[in-house]
Amino acid sequence: MGSTAQFGLICFVIFFIFSQAFEWASEIKLPLPIFILGGAFLAIASNFDRRAGFPFNLLNTVPPPEEPLIPSAPPTIAQSSTPQFPQEVSFTIRKPEKLDQ
Repeated sequence: MGSTAQFGLICFVIFFIFSQAFEWASEIKLPLPIFILGGAFLAIASNFDRRAGFPFNLLNTVPPPEEPLIPSAPPTIAQSSTPQFPQEVSFTIRKPEKLDQ
């Protein structure tokens, strides 16, 4: 049997198994709270990598940074990260012109 025939046979068997599983699953009737819990679980699982909420902060395994043994000097103005703004732009505000109709 060629590799193309084997591939076709495997695809047919997989399709048959999925179609039978779908028919079996369509007969199951679940109550609404199960769907709500399932949706909440999917929402938590899909956003698990963000770790923005309370439960995800508990799972953070990064150790806190160690304090240096020698205290460093307080930052000076030159060392601070003050934002640099672009040059000022000036223009004149005029009243809008009326259009003749």
